[in-house]
Amino acid sequence: MSLAEQHEWFRRATSRRALLRGGAIGAGAAIAGPALLSGTASASAARSAVSKAAPALLRQGSYPGGQYLAPFGRHIAYGADPTTQIAVAWQTAAAVTNPFVRVGPSPYDLGNRIGAEVRALATPLSYITDQIDSLPINVTYPIEQYYLHAAISGLQPGQTYFYSVGHDGWDGGQVAGSFTTARPGRGPFRFTAFGDQGWSYDSVATATLVRSQNPDFHLHAGDVSYAENGGEGLITDDYDPRVWDSYFNLIEPAAGSIPWQVTVGNHEMEPWYSPDGYGGQYSRFDFPGETSPTPVPYYAFSYGNVGIIALDANDVSYEIPANFGYSAGAQTTWLKNTLAAWRTPGSGIDFIVPYFHHCAYSTCVTHGCEGGVEQYWVPLFDQYEVDLVINGHNHIYERTDPLRGGVTTTAATIGSTVNSTQGTTYIVAGGAGKSLYSFSAADSYEGDIDTSTAPVATYINEVGGTTVTETVTWSRIRYTGYCLLVIDSLPGTPGGPTLKITGLDEYGNQVDQINLQRS
Repeated sequence: MSLAEQHEWFRRATSRRALLRGGAIGAGAAIAGPALLSGTASASAARSAVSKAAPALLRQGSYPGGQYLAPFGRHIAYGADPTTQIAVAWQTAAAVTNPFVRVGPSPYDLGNRIGAEVRALATPLSYITDQIDSLPINVTYPIEQYYLHAAISGLQPGQTYFYSVGHDGWDGGQVAGSFTTARPGRGPFRFTAFGDQGWSYDSVATATLVRSQNPDFHLHAGDVSYAENGGEGLITDDYDPRVWDSYFNLIEPAAGSIPWQVTVGNHEMEPWYSPDGYGGQYSRFDFPGETSPTPVPYYAFSYGNVGIIALDANDVSYEIPANFGYSAGAQTTWLKNTLAAWRTPGSGIDFIVPYFHHCAYSTCVTHGCEGGVEQYWVPLFDQYEVDLVINGHNHIYERTDPLRGGVTTTAATIGSTVNSTQGTTYIVAGGAGKSLYSFSAADSYEGDIDTSTAPVATYINEVGGTTVTETVTWSRIRYTGYCLLVIDSLPGTPGGPTLKITGLDEYGNQVDQINLQRS
């Protein structure tokens, strides 16, 4: 069954049984006040489209007073324009009234108070006792989560702001964090990336490593919290939404000040909330560029001379097909148009960096290569000379040589500088904290290079759950360990704009380094 079919079954099943005494599951949006420094409201009705019925929540009189509900789990993200827009999100343990953000240019001047939107999410803690078609819902009690979101615009480019969050009974006067808007022009900047984080000792280490690098923003390539533990997009998968609470507490020290730009992986497909499985994610995160009543988890933004594209690879995945084709080709068309616009002379974009979950190319034995990505997206990456692709899914670190059509165009040894017009470099950085996988060949990384020249075995996931085995020579760096990708954009480099790409282990030791240059 597709995600949409499972959601429809669940909606009918829970409706028939009148679960939770009047409402089963859903996300409800309530606008608490004006959202922007400039005075224009940006709170979208999109989240209310996630569910037609509001969740069954506690009666207002049952809530604790606001003075007992400390905000937690702060995380920020860019708006559509990173130079002037920031979205701040956080949680409270129960419903609050009149939530807000205070923001200002110093810790002693938080004079701008901006109303926040409440996105309430109610989930029956339930388990499956029989086959789906026999309506086997067995509900114990509902889990209620309250996500608060404030969209801030009218900010000055390249300026640091301080903020606090609050609600009636919780003043919010104490500084909770700071953020810096994107700097204008073509100056140097840094960003980081990984995927497959979850909630563990090692995910704490990699989140702390993000902070230590002081990036301008961070990319998360999917499989974020692992609240949905099965990963198949099935309503029979193990699922506990409370894992999200722990996850947001884990990343708050970093994500409360560094824009945390997520995309969805297979573990973000949660059929309980919406036909596309992302209703819960729209309650938890802010996706830049949401402009329609039906939000989507793919988006793009530019920072300096780099164009960043977040894609939803579940849409083209043959390996895990629960959401295959759900966008009816709209995402791939949007991708082509975005790439074409950024490769138009005068766009100001030198480098294009898509990131998404399922691997285009990997020799890891667990998931291998995604044939759907190779069929639908790799030809576009070739056509528009995409420079770097970042993936997760396989819990390792791996870098390819530059490729065109899956074929190596030049060798890219550690420390080398290659012209990125020769081919696209693919990096899997899925070692953010979840348990590690393994390769089909020996590791080969800085300080421990495998000198064998034998081809490496891998496989491609194809239609119908089939796989095709092959041996390849493009696997340049392989590291079995937790990792972080650090990327410095250096537009003023002699010889041409450069992306300096560094792979770190969880302790900050360098395992890989390469320079991509455009001349």
